[in-house]
Amino acid sequence: MRLVVARCQVDYAGRLTAHLPMATRVLMLKADGSVLVHSDGGSYKPLNWMSPPCTVREGTTDDGHVEWTVTAKSGDSLRILVEEVVHDSQHDLGVDPGLQKDGVEKHLQELLAEHPGTLVEGLTLVRREFPTAIGPVDLMCRDTAGASVAVEIKRRGEIDGVEQLTRYLELLNRDPLLAPVRGIFAAQEIKPQARVLATDRGITCAVLDYDALRGMDDPASRLF
Repeated sequence: MRLVVARCQVDYAGRLTAHLPMATRVLMLKADGSVLVHSDGGSYKPLNWMSPPCTVREGTTDDGHVEWTVTAKSGDSLRILVEEVVHDSQHDLGVDPGLQKDGVEKHLQELLAEHPGTLVEGLTLVRREFPTAIGPVDLMCRDTAGASVAVEIKRRGEIDGVEQLTRYLELLNRDPLLAPVRGIFAAQEIKPQARVLATDRGITCAVLDYDALRGMDDPASRLF
């Protein structure tokens, strides 16, 4: 990656036109071919950018100023006129391992698989990633009466998640060896609209406390 701090003017031409007057900004030329123009405030998003693949041509104007011309495959262009360079450096960032989030659905699933009784007392795990014709249910469990319970786990519980669990339940209840199957929709946060839809369809909602599931607090969840 090349990182340049420079006093510059930026003009974009494409589906529309945009102009950034002369000011000190951060220019990033990434190894993937993207070019980003940042300011020191206002937003974490770039003021202007060009997505890869694109080509960067560096030249000089008639009055001796450095000029970058960035051209995208679509024909859009970014013209960066550099009046003064404050900093210019190259950095090899290597291979990025990707973002690893704490408390994502996989971790929640692992914790609940180990302690399904935090959802309903006496609940036991049958299998993680229980297969159906349209995809796997996160957890298939049994309650103290031996009835099947399908658990769908999300970080944020929204209507789409309730619809997903509804489709799973429709398929699972066609299997005489499993039916009747009831559902639990578990998430760290459940939107009001999702809760209303779940209740209407006979699905139990469980709000998860991730820290409690890791043994830091108790109880691990609140059922509604």
